[in-house]
Amino acid sequence: MNRYHDHVVLVTGGAQGLGAAMATRFASEGASVAIGDVTLDAATALAGDLQQRYGQVCTAHRVDVTDSAEVDQWVDTVAEDRGRIDALVNNAGIIRDNKIDDIDDADWHAVVDVSLTGSFYCTRAVLPHMRERQYGRIVSFSSMSWRGNYGQANYVAAKAGIVGLTRTITLETARHGITANAIAPGLIETPMLASMNAPARDKLISKVPQRKTGNPEDIAEAAAYLCSPAAGYVSGIVLDVDGGLGIGSSIR
Repeated sequence: MNRYHDHVVLVTGGAQGLGAAMATRFASEGASVAIGDVTLDAATALAGDLQQRYGQVCTAHRVDVTDSAEVDQWVDTVAEDRGRIDALVNNAGIIRDNKIDDIDDADWHAVVDVSLTGSFYCTRAVLPHMRERQYGRIVSFSSMSWRGNYGQANYVAAKAGIVGLTRTITLETARHGITANAIAPGLIETPMLASMNAPARDKLISKVPQRKTGNPEDIAEAAAYLCSPAAGYVSGIVLDVDGGLGIGSSIR
């Protein structure tokens, strides 16, 4: 497939994990990928590998999404160098889990600032470029936890905020040929999940109707569709990629 030929895709938090899987998928389908991450060495290594493997211009940029000036400079630099921005994937996020009584100010702001405020900064920065061309795709990352989850008040607030932000972007930009959607991953094979002790991991997996975890490629597949021209009439949705977990428990 070459559906991203000549397209320019920005991925935040793209140096590893789900971000790296998505960057790889976009590059494999012909996209020029700009990876934004606070870990420049890992982002640079990935960009070089993708460019060598797929022959597309792939670049790495040290970007702190909580700094609006850095975000604006990154977006403007990519737009100037490549002449366009077709898609933005707001993937950057962190966790600082604790019960509400034990979440301090720093941990609250750290999580909300990266996931929610960072998505806002990046979206605000790309919109002028997308409006100019009357085309754009914005995909932001929520989580199955956006409905509420014990010990994750800061994370849940940020991920629920992503849902509201996504819907509002849709209402404000749809007439300009821009779509905005959110992806809510379930239990995906990431280093965070792998670090869990076996009993806790097995208990979580037992709640998934498919009785298995997902892979980063499952997320990349969803993002590749939502960011493609084919998804032009899909906007304002939250796509659960969770093996059915978001449906809730059966009475049986």
